[in-house]
Amino acid sequence: MQKIALVLFDGARLFDTAVVDEVWGARSGPDVELRRCAATKDPVELVGGAVFKPERTFSWLRTADVVVVPGLANLDAEPSPELLAALRAAHRAGAQVAGLCLGAFVLGAAGLLDDRPAVTHWRFTRELARRHPRAEVDPGVLFTGADGVWTSAGVAAGIDLCLHLVRLTLGADVAASIARSMVTAPFRSGGQAQFITAPSPARDEEPLAAVRERALRELRRPLTVAELAGWAAMSERTFARRFVAETGTTPLRWLLDQRIARAQQLLESSDLPVAEIAGCCGFGSAVSFRQHFTRHVGIAPSRYRTDFRPATASASR
Repeated sequence: MQKIALVLFDGARLFDTAVVDEVWGARSGPDVELRRCAATKDPVELVGGAVFKPERTFSWLRTADVVVVPGLANLDAEPSPELLAALRAAHRAGAQVAGLCLGAFVLGAAGLLDDRPAVTHWRFTRELARRHPRAEVDPGVLFTGADGVWTSAGVAAGIDLCLHLVRLTLGADVAASIARSMVTAPFRSGGQAQFITAPSPARDEEPLAAVRERALRELRRPLTVAELAGWAAMSERTFARRFVAETGTTPLRWLLDQRIARAQQLLESSDLPVAEIAGCCGFGSAVSFRQHFTRHVGIAPSRYRTDFRPATASASR
């Protein structure tokens, strides 16, 4: 039985709490116990006027496998000492502790982001880094974590993180089933840089979109910035500058991200050997593929296939 604690406090965002209910509620099956936890069992009013009645107090966090903190509506709100102490105790007890969106600031106030990767909504990543200088803030990712402490970017990225935590605790099959029932992707590639507002003339968007589509069709072979720039009829310097303005990342980093994303899909859905997947995704060798994949995803390709391959599929080793 997996115990999931949804942390409630006055002024929390309703959307984030609803995400936790959607992911770990009835959709996740009978092996999950989801409890709403607050300082007391008195009703808690969220932003927008919704009122929730807690089922447990913060002391229950120490028994939970996963603790999820919804986002703050007001960054100037001070988390209670009781909540911060309960989050630290839950983490010491081995729980996966997650802050959705501006919930990262609550984890930061508890000292849980020190010397760990972190993210929040892209509008507030600089403020998160300013308030918590020991946190390793990465403004480009949808979610990130280490040592049992997780944070997500804005709004919908909370769904991504929750599904990832389901994969970690209940398995890839359950996460995929929940994602299907929610009509969402079980895993979104890319980062929140693609959602950051960046001025770009309308006439530039279409050529670069066409370049990216063509590159995705030709990932199997080596691609250079010069070749991509040629497709767009631009100089390398102009192409690179406009590519960053439009996507928030460099052409080569974008290509690597897409190669890794394609490899993840193949590891999850095919019986292809790792060496063949490396070739399909445009890596020069299986060794290079393993190095890039492990650095990018955090685990080796073979381990990823073991952890995230649906149990119904037969994988060749």
